[in-house]
Amino acid sequence: MKNVLLKFFSGALLLITPASIASAQQLLTNYSATLPATDALGRKLPTYEEAGDEKKDRFVGMFYWTWHQDQSKNLRPHNTTVFLQQHPEALYDFHHPAWPKNIMNFWNEPLFGYYTSLDKWVIWKHAEMLADAGVDMIMFDCTNGDIVWKSAYMKLCEVFTEARKNGIRTPQIAFMMGFGASNDSKSAINQVYNDLYKPGLYKDLWFQWKGKPLIMAYPDNISEEIKNFFTFRPGQPVYNKGPQRNDQWGWLEIYPQHGFAKNPDGSFEQMTVGVSQNWTKANGLNPMNAKGAFGRSYTDKNGHDPRPDAHQYGLNFQEQWDYVLTQNVELAFVTGWNEWIAGRYETWCGQPNAFPDEFDTENSRDIEPMKGGHNDNYYYQLVANIRRFKGMPAPGKISSEKTIQIDGKFTDWTDIRPIYKAHRGSTLHRDADGYPGTHYTNTSGRNDIVTTKVARDKKYVYFLVETADKLTSPNDPAWMRLFIDTDRNKQSGWEGYDYVINRKSPGAKAVLERSLHGWNWETVAAVDYRYAGNQLEIRIPRKLLQTGNNPLDFEFKWSDNMQQEGNIIDFLINGDVAPAGRFNYFFKE
Repeated sequence: MKNVLLKFFSGALLLITPASIASAQQLLTNYSATLPATDALGRKLPTYEEAGDEKKDRFVGMFYWTWHQDQSKNLRPHNTTVFLQQHPEALYDFHHPAWPKNIMNFWNEPLFGYYTSLDKWVIWKHAEMLADAGVDMIMFDCTNGDIVWKSAYMKLCEVFTEARKNGIRTPQIAFMMGFGASNDSKSAINQVYNDLYKPGLYKDLWFQWKGKPLIMAYPDNISEEIKNFFTFRPGQPVYNKGPQRNDQWGWLEIYPQHGFAKNPDGSFEQMTVGVSQNWTKANGLNPMNAKGAFGRSYTDKNGHDPRPDAHQYGLNFQEQWDYVLTQNVELAFVTGWNEWIAGRYETWCGQPNAFPDEFDTENSRDIEPMKGGHNDNYYYQLVANIRRFKGMPAPGKISSEKTIQIDGKFTDWTDIRPIYKAHRGSTLHRDADGYPGTHYTNTSGRNDIVTTKVARDKKYVYFLVETADKLTSPNDPAWMRLFIDTDRNKQSGWEGYDYVINRKSPGAKAVLERSLHGWNWETVAAVDYRYAGNQLEIRIPRKLLQTGNNPLDFEFKWSDNMQQEGNIIDFLINGDVAPAGRFNYFFKE
C-alpha cells in the first residue's frame, strides 16, 4: 500500500441496486448473530432490542491481507513494539546499530503467532471469526505493483469452501487493485480474471455488486471482455478528498468520512471505517511513527488520548463507526483485519526511519486479536458495530417446561427448542511453519461440539450437548466443561461465569462448582449426568440458577480440552468451545 499512496499523493497518478450476495452465503446462518458477549473492558454486545431487525440491504466489507506467504520468505519476524521498549533511542535513527537485518517488522505479535497465509488452521479461525462477526465480504490487498498473492488467495478459497460445507457462513471475496489505470493494475486484474474468474473457480465465494462480481479497480485501460465481467469501483487512495469520480469507492479516510458512489435517492453505496490512519494534522499523509499520527486512541473531537492504555478502547475506530451509523449507506468498508507488517524506510514523506502503514500497538490498524495488549477488544467492538449497522435476528423462542429423564437415551430432547448451534470442524489440528524461525503445532482439538439445548421444569434445569463424533472418555483432562453465568454480570465469578461443571473429571456424578471470584472454585453439589455416543445430558437444581422466584435468565458455554486454565483467551485458541471465544448462549424465560 505504501508505494502507491506515495505516488498518488506526489501527483504521479491523475484521476479525472442493492448488492446481490451469492446464494451459497444466503443459505447459511450466522450462529452467533444473536448471542451475547462481554469484552475485557466490560462492553456488552448490543441486543436485538438495541440493534433492531436485520437490514437486508446493509453489508460489511473487510480489508484482508493474503501476503503473509511471499513476504515471509527469508525474513524473520521482528516485534517493533517490544524492540522500541528496549531501544527507544532508535525510534528515528534508521542506522542505529540495534536494528537487526533481514527481518520483517510486525507492529506486535498476532494471537495466532507469526503465521503464513497458507496455514489452514489460521484461515479456518478467520473464517469462523469473520462469520460470527457478520462480515459479508473480505477484499484482498493487491495494490502493490501487480502482485496478487495467488497461492494464498487460492488456499483461502479452498479452506473457505470446506468451511461452508461445514455450515460456516464465511465472507465472500473480492480484490482491490492499484489506485490508477497503470500497467501494474492492468496486469493484476488480468491475472485474477484469467486464474480465478474466467475459469469459474470458487464461484460461490465471489462477492456480487449490482449483478456482477465486484472488483475495486480502474477499468480505463483493460479489455472489453473484462470490463463487462466485473462491477468496477475505482479506489480513492486519498484520506480527505472523497470521491473524484461518480463510481469511486474509498478504502480509508480521516473523520468525517465521505460517502462514495451516490445513489439516485441520495444514499451512498459505500463509506469507510478505519481503526487508525497514517495521517497528521500538520502534514497530511505521514508514516505511522510520525509525531501526531492518528493512532488507535486519536479522535477528531478530543485529539490524542494520553492514557497509557488508551489503545485498548478503539476510540478512533468508534468515532468512525458512530459517523457511519448516522448515514444512509449500503456497505461499510472496514480497514482492516490482518496487515500486521510494514517496511522501514530511511525517509518517507519527510519522516526519518519511517514505518508507512503499521508501526506499534498504538499506531496500527488491525482488528485481528493480538497476544497481550488489547487482545480481542477490537474484534468484539467490530461485532457490536456491525450489529448496530445491519441489525440482527430476533432471539428464538424457548419450549414449554418439560421434565427430562437423565438416562442416556436422549429421546425426550427431540422437541426442545431452540437448538443452539456451533461451528463444525473447529477441532482441526495445526502443524505449520510460520515466518522463518517459527513453527506452530496445536493438537488440542478433540470433541467437536455442534449443538446444545436447554430444558427446564419446576425443579431442575437440563442441558444437552452433541458432538460431531463419539465423545472421548470423561477421564480425559478438561473434558466437556459447562460454564454458567447466572447473573449475566462479568464482574462476578470467573469472567462472569458463576458455576462450572466437569472442571474436575466426573465419576458416577458430575461435580458442580461455584467461583469464589476468578479461577478459584468450591464444590457445591454432585449432579446427575449421562453420556452415550456423541451426546451428554446434565441435570442441575433450578434453585442454583435463578434468583428468588425470578424467571431463569442466564448465559452458558461448553468447553472441551482447555489448555490454559483461567485464561479466557484460550477459548479462541485451544480445544473447542461452543459458542466461540467470549460469545455465550443465553436462556431466558
